[in-house]
Amino acid sequence: MVEAIRGGDRYAFGELMRRQNRWVRSVVFGVLGRSDCVDDVCQQVWTSVWLRISELRDASAWRPWLYRLARNAAVDAGRDITRRRLRTQGAAVEEAARLQPASSTDRRMAQAEQHREVLSAIQGLPAIYREPFVLRHVNGWSYKEIASVMELPVDTVETRLVRARRLLRETLKDKVA
Repeated sequence: MVEAIRGGDRYAFGELMRRQNRWVRSVVFGVLGRSDCVDDVCQQVWTSVWLRISELRDASAWRPWLYRLARNAAVDAGRDITRRRLRTQGAAVEEAARLQPASSTDRRMAQAEQHREVLSAIQGLPAIYREPFVLRHVNGWSYKEIASVMELPVDTVETRLVRARRLLRETLKDKVA
């Protein structure tokens, strides 16, 4: 597929996007911790893939290459957000305020509130813990896969996941039943 994209095959590129977009979105979210910016950053990532696919030396290593593109785009976006916030001195809109329950029933409202609490807790994790947590628990990656793309020892990934879970438990202990 990579070779076809290198040759300018837009169908192959569309297929790669279709297959990998959810994963790219989770990488971006894992770095940023904000869902309101994910669409814009992913668009930048896919534009970079199309423009820079010729730089990929080993077609079999496309996944780590795509991970680095997505991660770097998210890091850059995070820096831009911080700069904008400092310039304007305004606070970013909270994700929980943007999300409204779809139904007025008590059960759905409670589920929506729990969802917001969990999402907020994940967003509140430091990036070094949030990133492997999202890769593991949203994407279902193995420790070895995470270690490979993040260029870390497997033990470090395991430690970061343990710490992420501990932080989430502490944050959510009185909020989620």
